[in-house]
Amino acid sequence: MLKSFIVFGRFFLFWICFFFLDRLIFLIYFADSISNIGFKELSSTFLYALRLDASMIAYLSVIPLLIYLILLFFPKFRFPAILAKTYVSLLIITFSIISAANLNLYREWGSKINYRAVDLAFNSTKEAIASSSSSPIFLSVIIILTLIITGYIISRKLVLFSIPSYSVSIAKKTGITIISLCLTFLLLRGGWQLSPINQSMAYFSTKSILNHAAVNTEWNLMQDILNNKYGNDNPYKYYNREEAKNILKELFGNKEDNPVKILKSPRPNIVLIILESFTAELVGSLNGEKGVSPNLDALSRDGILFENIYAAAGRTDKGVTATLSAFPSQAIRSIMKQNSKQEKLPGIAQDLAQNSYQTSFYYGGESEFFNMKSYILSHGYQKMTDQHSFSPKDMNSKWGTYDDKVFSKNLKDLDHAESPFFSTILTLTNHEPFELPGKARFKGDNVENRFRSTTFYTDSCLGAYIREARQKNWYKNTLFIVIADHSHRLPENLTEFDPKRYRIPMLFFGDAVKPEFRGTRISKYGNQTDLASTLLSQLNISDKRYPWSKDLLNPKTPGFGFFNWDNGFGFATEEQIISFDNVGKNIILRKNNAEPKIDAELTKKGKAYMQEVFQQYLDF
Repeated sequence: MLKSFIVFGRFFLFWICFFFLDRLIFLIYFADSISNIGFKELSSTFLYALRLDASMIAYLSVIPLLIYLILLFFPKFRFPAILAKTYVSLLIITFSIISAANLNLYREWGSKINYRAVDLAFNSTKEAIASSSSSPIFLSVIIILTLIITGYIISRKLVLFSIPSYSVSIAKKTGITIISLCLTFLLLRGGWQLSPINQSMAYFSTKSILNHAAVNTEWNLMQDILNNKYGNDNPYKYYNREEAKNILKELFGNKEDNPVKILKSPRPNIVLIILESFTAELVGSLNGEKGVSPNLDALSRDGILFENIYAAAGRTDKGVTATLSAFPSQAIRSIMKQNSKQEKLPGIAQDLAQNSYQTSFYYGGESEFFNMKSYILSHGYQKMTDQHSFSPKDMNSKWGTYDDKVFSKNLKDLDHAESPFFSTILTLTNHEPFELPGKARFKGDNVENRFRSTTFYTDSCLGAYIREARQKNWYKNTLFIVIADHSHRLPENLTEFDPKRYRIPMLFFGDAVKPEFRGTRISKYGNQTDLASTLLSQLNISDKRYPWSKDLLNPKTPGFGFFNWDNGFGFATEEQIISFDNVGKNIILRKNNAEPKIDAELTKKGKAYMQEVFQQYLDF
C-alpha cells in the first residue's frame, strides 16, 4: 500500500515544484510592483498558495488515479509508460503557455487569465492578437521555454511513469481505493470544511498582487470557465433582494424633471464621440498631463465639462453598453456577448429614433468584435458603418482603419443626413498596440509614450473634425458629446483597483448649447451610465427605461460614481473613494482618511449596487 502512495506522492511533489516555479516567475515579472514588500510577506505567498495548488493537482490526478485503480484490480493489463509521459508533457506545455499568457494579460487587465480572455482568443482571434501585439514576444517565448524545459527535467527526476506491479489482497485493494478516492476528493474541495475551496482561501495580504500570485493560475481559469459557462448564481450576494433595492432607492431616489435646460433647441442634432481608452490622466483640463490632448482641453473651455466621471469598467464592450444603454458592468460577465440578454436592454438610439431622429454608428474596425454589431443593430441604429465600408488601402491598422478616416467619412455622410440626426463615432487607434499612421508625438519606444502618442493623435483627429464641422450647415444646431469607452492603466501602470484607472472625460459642447452655459464645469460625481438620463432629460424624452442612470444637470441628483473589475468594485463620492475586493471581502484602497462610518456606508452602497446589477443581468 505504501508503494501506491509513493507513486502519487512523487506526482504531487512534481506539480508543487512546477507551480512554485510558475509563481516565482510571476513575482519576478512584476518585481517593480512588489519592490517595497518585505521578504516575509513575499514568502508567505507560496505558503498560502498550497491549498489551491493541491486542489489543482487533485484535478490533474483524477485520470491517472482511475487508470491506476483499474490496473490495481486487473494486473494483467499494462499501461505504456509513454502515455503517462505524454500526459505529463502535454500538461507542462499547456500550463507553460497559460503562464506566459497570464503574465501579459495581468499586466493589461490587472486580473489573471480567465474565461473572458479565452473567449476573446477563440471567438475574436484577430482582436486578441492585436491586443497582445505590445506584449514582449521574446521574453514570453523565453518564459515558456524555461517552464517547459525545467518542468521536463524535474518530471523525469520525480514522477514514476511506470506503475510498479505487486500483489495485494482484495481487502488492501479496496482500502487503497477508498483512501485514495477520499483523499483526492478532500484535496479537490480543499478540505472537509462547510464551504468548498475558493480563491479567497489563498488571500492573505492587503497587497492585491500577492493575493493574485497565491491563486493558482490554472485552477482560477478552470473555475472561471465553469462559472461563466454553467454558473447561474449571483456571486455578489450581500443582502436579501428587498434590502438591496431599498439601498439603491437611497442612491437614485425619484426621478424628477430637470429644472436646468442647457440647449437652445429641443431637438438638436447630436454627435456622440466615444474615444477609445481616453483616460482623464492625459487630459490637462481634468488635472491630467498637459499637452497630450490640447484639442479636448480647448473644447472644454467652451463647453460643459463633467470633472468626476467614472467608466463602468475597463473594456470596450462594457463601456459601450454602459454609455448607450446605461447598464453598468457585470464584472465577470459581458452582456453584449449574449444576444438573449443584450436585446432586452434599452438604448439611447432607440428612444431618439422614436422621436424622429435619424441614427447612425461609425466604427473603423470589425463590428463583429465581442458581438458589437448585433448589439448596435438591435438598439435603434438605422445605419452602421464599419471596416467593410472603407477602402482596403485604408485598412492599415491592426484594428482596422485609423481614426482620421472614420471622422472624415462621418463628416461627409452627415452632409446628406436628415435633421435631426444622432450619430455615434467609436474610435479605435488609441488601443494596443498603439500604432500610428505617421510620426509619433512623444519620443521613445516605451509603451507609455506610445500610448501618449496615440492619445495625442486621436485628440488631433477630434480637433480636425470639429474645425471642419464648423463649416457645415448643420453645425449651428448640433450638440457634440465626447466621452471615453473606458480609461487605461497607462501611463502610470495603475492597478485594476485604482480609481484613476476608471476616471474619464465627458464633455457637452457645440452651438446647440446656450451661451451662458459654455465654459461650465460640473464637479458632481457621476458614471458613464449617467449620459442617458442627462441627455434625454434635455430633450424632454422620458428616462424611465434607464433606472441605472441619473441626470447630472439636475441639482437634486445625488453625486456618486461606481466602477468594477473582475472581482471587486469602487465607489466614489466627494467625501471619499474606496475600492473593495470581493474575494478578500475588504476595502483595499481608501483615497482619504475619512471616518469609518463613511467607508462602511460607501461599502454598503457599492455591495447593493454590484449585487443588483448582476441579479438584473441574470434575470434578463
